[in-house]
Amino acid sequence: MSIAAPALVTAAPIVRRVCRLLVVMLLVVVSMTIAAAEPTMVLVEDWSRQAVGALGVPDGWQRHDWGSPKYDFTVVADGPRWALHMRSENDNSTISKEVRIAVRQMPILVWRWKIVTLPTKADLRHRQTDDQAAQVYVTFPRFPERIRSRIIGYVWDTTAPAGTIVQSPSAGAVTYVVVRSGRTDAGRWLTETRNVDKDYKQIYGQEPPDEIRMVSLAIDSNDTHSTAESFIGEIFFRGR
Repeated sequence: MSIAAPALVTAAPIVRRVCRLLVVMLLVVVSMTIAAAEPTMVLVEDWSRQAVGALGVPDGWQRHDWGSPKYDFTVVADGPRWALHMRSENDNSTISKEVRIAVRQMPILVWRWKIVTLPTKADLRHRQTDDQAAQVYVTFPRFPERIRSRIIGYVWDTTAPAGTIVQSPSAGAVTYVVVRSGRTDAGRWLTETRNVDKDYKQIYGQEPPDEIRMVSLAIDSNDTHSTAESFIGEIFFRGR
């Protein structure tokens, strides 16, 4: 025992160092596994699960009954991709889909759209002309949600310049961000990218809530008593 004891004493620190090293390596592997398992994007809609030719409110989306909606919507195939074809004639049609998007992990909103017809003389800065051919809304809930939620609407306006940020004259909870304006890019597919975390901070001067709980799409022409037409393609959120 007198001969073996020193060897055991000498080995003990080595064993402890090896154990600590193994623990660190295990933690690294677990962290990498968790990171790999986290999604790089969250799909809101790409219309691929909808039936081509389906009319009205698409499956998985909710209808709203304000603005005398006609829901002149059709799921269409546009080349290799599918899209929602939206038309409006003196009406306001809005649909919504419940989501749970972690804003800090997935702050980038991406969508594709194409404008065919802009509502005549529309200008979102005035209540009497508050119509847009295509609108993509994200809802940030705040308790109580019905009266305190904040909504950012990314829109294609007829008149207001791109880059305009203004509170909706028709709905106090909504702030418009004009992404496109006029007919310059009409008739062709465009992909838009917005950092909703950054936009929220710029608009409200505060950190956003942890989650986005709803995405909505709309088209309207009821204030200008005209018509509008557009297509919405895939919509998703991704990390920075």
